[in-house]
Amino acid sequence: MKTLVTGATGFLGSALVRELLRRGADVRILRRYHSKLDLLGDSANTVEHAVGDVTDLESVREAMRDVTRVYHVAGLVAVIARTRGLIARMRAVNVRGTANVADAAREAGVQRLVHTSSIAALGRSERAPSLTDESATWHASRLNTHYAISKHDAELQICRSVAEGLDAVVVNPAVIFGPGRPGENTMRIFEAIRQRQSPGNPSGGVNVVDVEDVAAGHILAMEHGRTGERYILGGENLSWKTIFSQLALAAGVPAPHRNIPLGVAMAIATAAELGAAFRRKNPVIDRVSIRGMYQFWRISSKKAAQELGYSYRPFAETTRRMVAAYS
Repeated sequence: MKTLVTGATGFLGSALVRELLRRGADVRILRRYHSKLDLLGDSANTVEHAVGDVTDLESVREAMRDVTRVYHVAGLVAVIARTRGLIARMRAVNVRGTANVADAAREAGVQRLVHTSSIAALGRSERAPSLTDESATWHASRLNTHYAISKHDAELQICRSVAEGLDAVVVNPAVIFGPGRPGENTMRIFEAIRQRQSPGNPSGGVNVVDVEDVAAGHILAMEHGRTGERYILGGENLSWKTIFSQLALAAGVPAPHRNIPLGVAMAIATAAELGAAFRRKNPVIDRVSIRGMYQFWRISSKKAAQELGYSYRPFAETTRRMVAAYS
């Protein structure tokens, strides 16, 4: 049985490929011509390569040939997106790309597709519940980023395809940490802490999870998930202050001690947005992301634990893995 993985050269996709190969799977990856293969390591020489792009339906169809199972991990992660070009590109990859993968999988008659969504697709309300799970209903909110909206709309494409006969399961990872490519994703947070460049602590919190646990959760969803269901793949609910402190402890540096008031953070974000707009660039930080960091968003992975057998390691173990990988 051949397994196709999209987004295999990225942070999560590469971890999933390594785990599939460890379990003896016959893996084909769909990647762009210029994709970096560094995160795959030796696995890049073990998998079959299909060169294309999820936004190109014909290349997706070609990659689906003789495939039994599909993990659709490809996506453009841009939590801060203010320029029209970036927003359009993100929607092309996350929404139209998902529609292409789902449609091609249905046409090819694959046994099952697992779609990588995000907890962002659950939606964030300004009146956050004490605990969010898969039953969350999407509501328009100024806390929902363009990325969140694109992942929500991508899930709608999966729902459409399931109604049309595709066997698909959705997984919603929390904020993923682990050894990755420097300067990308949550590695930027780790690097800022290690280099003592973090200005301080926002008052909110979030659910954090190890990349290897999320990869294993994908395989569990393929094996045991119910068609059309979504499963949150999360870890510990931690304040940002605790997250920063644990990263600092593992790295052997002082933890940020200053608590930054929301008003100060919003003023900094406003200035960053204005400066970026003047330069016609995407800001490093914006008011939407700041508002989110000052809300404690607690997530439950109980459904995945009960139905899939999903589990996760402590965040402190993840921080030690990150330090060991880059020490």
